[in-house]
Amino acid sequence: MRIIGIDPGTGILGFGVIDAVNGGTKLVTAGVIRTPAHTPLPERLGEIYDGLSSIIDETSPQVMAIEKLFFAQNVTTAMSVSHARGVAMLTGYQAHVRIEEYTPLEIKQAMTGYGRASKQQMQEMVRVQLHLKTAPKPDDCADALAAAIVCAFSLRTESSV
Repeated sequence: MRIIGIDPGTGILGFGVIDAVNGGTKLVTAGVIRTPAHTPLPERLGEIYDGLSSIIDETSPQVMAIEKLFFAQNVTTAMSVSHARGVAMLTGYQAHVRIEEYTPLEIKQAMTGYGRASKQQMQEMVRVQLHLKTAPKPDDCADALAAAIVCAFSLRTESSV
């Protein structure tokens, strides 16, 4: 099964595509979609939509694993991220991709066993799970891959019940 993970953001949206086969995971592609600061929000959202649409067209995932928003102290940032998250979900929906949502806490606990794991711990666990030589960077990319890996774990458990 092919899974695309998304770490939503308007300035930087992380994505990671993996294949989940025979109980393991393999990296297909990963990276970030960057939008220029001080660009009007509708234009930034359009760039996210176009970039993510291209990635989905090229990789044909069956499932999208996306981070749920958690309470943020900065309301402006939370609203901006929620716009990007909505665009990502709409892009997946329009491509007929099943959408699964996970909180950052759920992702960290599943990946490391600890809900307050550091960025470095998360990057290292992603590296180990995907058998990579180096940890994926930037953090947004690693977080997206972690969401995809957790989704693979979850779907594997779901299908074995």
